[in-house]
Amino acid sequence: MDSLRSRLKELEDALGELESFRRQTFAELEGRRRERWALRYGMLEAIQIVIDVACAVVSHENLGHPKSYAECLRILGREGRLDEALAGRLARAVGLRNVLIHDYLDVNDRLVFEALENLDDLRAFAAQIARTDTDSGNAST
Repeated sequence: MDSLRSRLKELEDALGELESFRRQTFAELEGRRRERWALRYGMLEAIQIVIDVACAVVSHENLGHPKSYAECLRILGREGRLDEALAGRLARAVGLRNVLIHDYLDVNDRLVFEALENLDDLRAFAAQIARTDTDSGNAST
């Protein structure tokens, strides 16, 4: 899907922005509200792209009828589109997205900062989806 490639590019761009936060400590970030907001939004955007792509692949390939965003990721793991352990970790990342959306006034910014340690999971998602999309002959769908 061309839109899939576009969304994976957006994910790559978001991850590049999020990387800049890894060059500082939480103590440095803590006193800068605008940067904490940027971190929150960047993390939200990156996770949402993963969700959007996962659910689009599940739908496009008729892999089931997930009842939640996390289930979209688990289905991809079960179907071999993603490493199952990675799919499980990403399904848990949906919880952070939910906190950022629904509990935004009570977000623990330290937890969001610590989630920067999981950026490689988001990169692995993009790589595995792109690889399996190409392997299955769907590169241009």
